[in-house]
Amino acid sequence: MDFKKISVIGLGYIGLPTAAVIASRGIEVVGVDVSQHAVDTINQGKIHIVEPDLDIVVKSVVTTGKLRATTTPEKADAFLVAVPTPLINNHQPDISYIEAAAKAIAPVLEKGNLVILESTSPVGTTEKMAQWLAQAREDFTFPQQAGEDADIRVAHCPERVLPGYVLQELVANDRIIGGMSAKCSELATALYKTFVRGECLITNARTAELSKLTENAFRDVNIAFANELSIICDKLKIDVWDLIKLANRHPRVNVLKPGPGVGGHCIAIDPWFIVDSAPDEARLVRTAREINDSKPKHVLEKIRKAADEFKRPVIACLGLAFKADIDDLRESPALDITQEILEQEIGEVLIVEPNITTLPKALTEKGARLVKLDEALEKANTIVALVDHKEFKKISVNALNTKVVIDTRGIW
Repeated sequence: MDFKKISVIGLGYIGLPTAAVIASRGIEVVGVDVSQHAVDTINQGKIHIVEPDLDIVVKSVVTTGKLRATTTPEKADAFLVAVPTPLINNHQPDISYIEAAAKAIAPVLEKGNLVILESTSPVGTTEKMAQWLAQAREDFTFPQQAGEDADIRVAHCPERVLPGYVLQELVANDRIIGGMSAKCSELATALYKTFVRGECLITNARTAELSKLTENAFRDVNIAFANELSIICDKLKIDVWDLIKLANRHPRVNVLKPGPGVGGHCIAIDPWFIVDSAPDEARLVRTAREINDSKPKHVLEKIRKAADEFKRPVIACLGLAFKADIDDLRESPALDITQEILEQEIGEVLIVEPNITTLPKALTEKGARLVKLDEALEKANTIVALVDHKEFKKISVNALNTKVVIDTRGIW
């Protein structure tokens, strides 16, 4: 099929880069988002998120007329759904955004269209999306009804990119394509081949859904081992960073670095989708999540003990993002720890986060200030490294000699 017009539903950290990359291949792309601010920003050739080089690509494709944004879905040859799938109510997956997206695009569907779900989803969500579409458009047939002869093709293709490297990995990484029929997979592969240099690996929708969850659960389990090891080392008064360096000299050992917890829209969320689907069987996955979710409490206790050494504790929290050199605060343990310091009134809080210009309201209401690194190093008596941003790696150890330092990332 010759794709002349593609619609991307959801213009966030995945949807906007995907839309921009496709548009850079000369294909007309219409991005759809519920945020008028996001739509207006994109139509000005600007971006509302932080991702290296994305601003250059967006400006180029908007200027040439290949990308435009709107709040209302339009007819297209294919629809890529890239909306959030957060957790609610004790780690329950919330797929209401996908349902809303399906109902929004249903009125503009035409025979022969392709609908691809890119959102990371619990197993079976692609089938549910197809059911929602079928309920809204009884005049068309869908794969669950007509198999290969369906009027509308439906597939799942999970995103597999790393924040900070999205533009490169969108093109270079292999893609897993799970169609609800062979023709669905074939058509979806043709679409991704317009911009993906990596291999397109074909499977069914359910396996594609679980593959993304498996990738992130694997990471989560390995991080949990490192985090648990750091807690053990604190108890036994052993330097965990030295320990890991020594252990990793074994040719078949590669212990990851511990941190203050696990954040982001993937690793901190996706393993719970597996637990929700198979609660009695996913014992290791659940335990890893619980270990990583509890790590911020351990860090907070270390901060409290450090603050007790001072009559007037001034705590500099270095970093709020969930990983280095990005502005994304979603599910960030650094943000949670900082908020708890304020809630518990452990001390005055100075925040250094070079990738944002304003603090979340919940922090400013409790008296936190966003400051430059120099001011934080000058005024704070307790330094807490929560994110290993490049700016923090340049700090001289001599500048920390008179401070109590809690380094959760092994920077110094």
